[in-house]
Amino acid sequence: MSWMNIFEGVPLVAILRGLTPAEAEPIGAVLLEAGFRCLEVPLNSPQPLESIAILQRRFGDRALIGAGTVLNAQAVTEVADAGGRIIISPNTNVEVIRATKARGLISFPAFYTPSEAFAALDAGADALKLFPAEVAGLAMLKALRAVLPADAKVFPVGGVDPASMAAYRAAGAAGFGIGSSLYAPGRSPVEVGARAMALVRGYKESAA
Repeated sequence: MSWMNIFEGVPLVAILRGLTPAEAEPIGAVLLEAGFRCLEVPLNSPQPLESIAILQRRFGDRALIGAGTVLNAQAVTEVADAGGRIIISPNTNVEVIRATKARGLISFPAFYTPSEAFAALDAGADALKLFPAEVAGLAMLKALRAVLPADAKVFPVGGVDPASMAAYRAAGAAGFGIGSSLYAPGRSPVEVGARAMALVRGYKESAA
């Protein structure tokens, strides 16, 4: 099965910056209930490896669990040892991409320029994160889709909301990463669950 199949029609990545281990299970539960199937714990969160391990133990059979803000190969090793399966970065670092693939993990680096996009793909990236999407814009994505391989998956991240999803999808987006509009420290599982359901509903309606 392709790793993309786990998204089950909802290719949205939950970016859980600031998540604590105590929150991991209740927040993960409401996200999966809403339809999310990829949960990212950025490594600048409190005790991120512990949160990743908790999420993987509890939800790893139904979701892709991994880390964001992965900046070096040593961090890849630490995430892999914690059970993480997907490595997401805010930049294009070919050493991180190669280390990720060497561990058999999914590589999801960010890019901003065409040169970075092609360097990431050449290094073995499984998908690409257009970041920051609110700065790059729809025109950038549309132009990139004209030159990138047809099977390259591009996920805009940054400033995406249900109102903008349809336009991004029309420009060639394969999915989205969702951060502060979904989760922020201090939000209850009930609120995060409601936001998650609204985002999933918005994504499905953007295909209409």
